[in-house]
Amino acid sequence: MTNNDTLANALSIILNSERVGKKQCVIEQSSKMIKKVLQLLHDLDYIGEFKEDQTSKGIYLNVELLGNINKCGVIKPRTPINNKEYDKFEKRYLPARNMGVLIISTPEGMITNQEARAKKTGGRLIAYCY
Repeated sequence: MTNNDTLANALSIILNSERVGKKQCVIEQSSKMIKKVLQLLHDLDYIGEFKEDQTSKGIYLNVELLGNINKCGVIKPRTPINNKEYDKFEKRYLPARNMGVLIISTPEGMITNQEARAKKTGGRLIAYCY
């Protein structure tokens, strides 16, 4: 693959598998960032359980799909955002108010736009999902 963004690859594998109706998919790359984004998506019921499998070729992530994702992707470039700018980016990346989620990397870790708003913190935009 020419795209070296492992998170973008992971989200596109999930989205493509969801679109063809698969019940699970395998992500061949693993990183702390991918695991944290998957954990957030799991907590919000966009995906089911995911687990790591160690093979001779490396670590794979098996992701259980629930069919709840309409669209997801990374936000490039990873734009810095302060707590007053959430509306602007929600309008840009999400289809409607209170539908979907922006994933933001903050000093407190990866959190959703609702949590960041409640904590009045900024960060960098990482991904979106609805």
